[in-house]
Formats: sequence, C-alpha cells, structure tokens
Amino acid sequence: MQTQDVTIKNRAGIHARPAALIVQTANEFECEIYLEKDNNSINAKSIMGIITLGAGYNTVVNVKTDGEDEEDALQAIVKLFENRFEED
Repeated sequence: MQTQDVTIKNRAGIHARPAALIVQTANEFECEIYLEKDNNSINAKSIMGIITLGAGYNTVVNVKTDGEDEEDALQAIVKLFENRFEED
C-alpha cells in the first residue's frame, strides 16, 4: 500500500472536470485507489464519490493505492493535484 497527502491548489476545488480527470487516470490502473478526507474514504474510480467528497481549495486529501501498479498510480494521481488539474 502506498499513501500520500496532497493539497488542492486550484481555486475551484474538485468539481466535475477535475473529478473526471481523476477517474480517467485512476481507471488506467489495476490497483485500488482511494481518496480520503475527514474520515471519508471514496473510490477514486467513482466520479460521484469524488464529487460528494466536497474537497475545496486548500483541502488536504490523502491518496491511497493498493495493488500491483500502486506506485505508478499514486504518482499519476498526485501529479494531477500538483498540476492543479490543468486549470490555473
């Protein structure tokens, strides 16, 4: 299992477009990928789950990956956050 905290740096937070990017990226990997915020854990391959997480600007989210390609998956998801979902 791999885990890393990320901070949401795009002003709009995680809305439909970033959620879709996360799901699209997560579905490229076989491993399980979860996003956790305030003791809520959601599957990163579920767009509705991500949107209902309610993660706004400067929110810290923990990314967890578990499975065969967990390290590559973690790097890919973290990169989305670091690049502000290509919005700013």
